[in-house]
Amino acid sequence: MPFVKLQKNKAYYKRYQTKYRRRREGKTDYYARKRLVTQAKNKYNSPKYRFVVRITNKDVICQFVYAKISGDVVLSAAYAHELPRYGIELGLTNWAAAYATGLLAARRVLQKLKLDEKYTGNENIDGTFYQVEALDGDDDPRPFKAFLDVGLRRTTTGSRVFAALKGAVDGGVLIPHSESRFPGYDAGGKALDAEVLRKYIFGGHVAEYMEYLQEEDPESYRRQFARFIEQEIGPDDLEDLYSEAHEKIRADPSPSEKEAEKTDVEKAALKKFKPTARNLKQRKDRVKQKKAAFHRKLEAGDDE
Repeated sequence: MPFVKLQKNKAYYKRYQTKYRRRREGKTDYYARKRLVTQAKNKYNSPKYRFVVRITNKDVICQFVYAKISGDVVLSAAYAHELPRYGIELGLTNWAAAYATGLLAARRVLQKLKLDEKYTGNENIDGTFYQVEALDGDDDPRPFKAFLDVGLRRTTTGSRVFAALKGAVDGGVLIPHSESRFPGYDAGGKALDAEVLRKYIFGGHVAEYMEYLQEEDPESYRRQFARFIEQEIGPDDLEDLYSEAHEKIRADPSPSEKEAEKTDVEKAALKKFKPTARNLKQRKDRVKQKKAAFHRKLEAGDDE
């Protein structure tokens, strides 16, 4: 049978409905967003918070966001590139770094809401399942609640988005979740191996790989962990490094101070070195001057 080109008729184009821009760009899953953003009517104007986790090639981004008609509003945010302040200078996108970023985001938002002393979270990090519970007192505030937003990322078992989730929960934020997507969960036995999860939180899986390469392929170890070797960080140092970082994050989760804005005099001094834009007449005159200078140089050469 010969190929028959499918002709779209007028009826097709009349009924065609253009998708949202961010759907066309493949950036937003509106099926999921609708359910994450829609708030119950009996809660009136209370914002519905989302714990947004995005992982790039070089960074982990954790934000607490709520939606308004005019667009999303970020209440608080934390980034993996802030971790060098707390002693984690390398491996800023691994599982342990994602956990630390989630912990930093949680402590920071609770500090902003003045709930950090009421809800301290899980200070005994042993890999067991933990969920924030409301305080018993009648006058005590309820825990800050948010819902995990993973965007378009696949929610596979052991994914780094769940590292950030675990860090935020241990930091004292109430995020509804189960243990079934953490590393160490046995789907058959329906149980979580807390030792495996603890190993990932403190970078034990990285330490194991470092030890394996040291024994089996020293050349690959020197190439892949060159910056670790330069800073004299070995497999046995990782657990202490991450545990100290967790303590520092709890001690001071506030964001670093921004540099003071430049004065008008300083801004003017910066502009002084930038070439000013020329109009058409000035550009033509400049070309004429260059031509005249070139001809004068030629004439001077002929005279000699």
